[in-house]
Amino acid sequence: MTSSAYSVHPTPVGDALIVMSDEGLVALQLIDGPAGDALAALSAALGAVPDRDPAATGRVAAELDEYFAGRRRAFDVPIDWGLTRGFMREALQVVCRIPYAQTASYGEVALGAGHPNAHRAVGTACARTPFSLIVPVHRVVRSDGSIGEYGGRPGIKRFLLDLEAAAGE
Repeated sequence: MTSSAYSVHPTPVGDALIVMSDEGLVALQLIDGPAGDALAALSAALGAVPDRDPAATGRVAAELDEYFAGRRRAFDVPIDWGLTRGFMREALQVVCRIPYAQTASYGEVALGAGHPNAHRAVGTACARTPFSLIVPVHRVVRSDGSIGEYGGRPGIKRFLLDLEAAAGE
């Protein structure tokens, strides 16, 4: 494991735990409780405890602020895909191609990942993504057009979709 750093950054949808490695963004998770709980779980997955270093995560924090202000439509920060493997990585990389203020169904993402019958696995990949917001899993919806869940917080998903729709006008 390369060295890693973290910070907690406030957003309109809650605090975001940002973890960076030498390769790029390892994780961005919206947290409900103490950052230590989420950080402990990530540390176990990383095999190391990140250092608290807001300067190391500053680029991601700035891009998040621009996104929520309606001034950023795509994130430029490099992603360290180390916590993802196999189909999960393939599906999340397809999700990265969904344009701002647009949506794709779980089935469309599965098809784009080369596994047309894996729509449920896409849902699992979206639910377990280590990259909330930066990989726009909020843009993945059910085939009937309903928005579905967002880590058990559909209100946040609705907020993000509405934010993008308003900024896209």
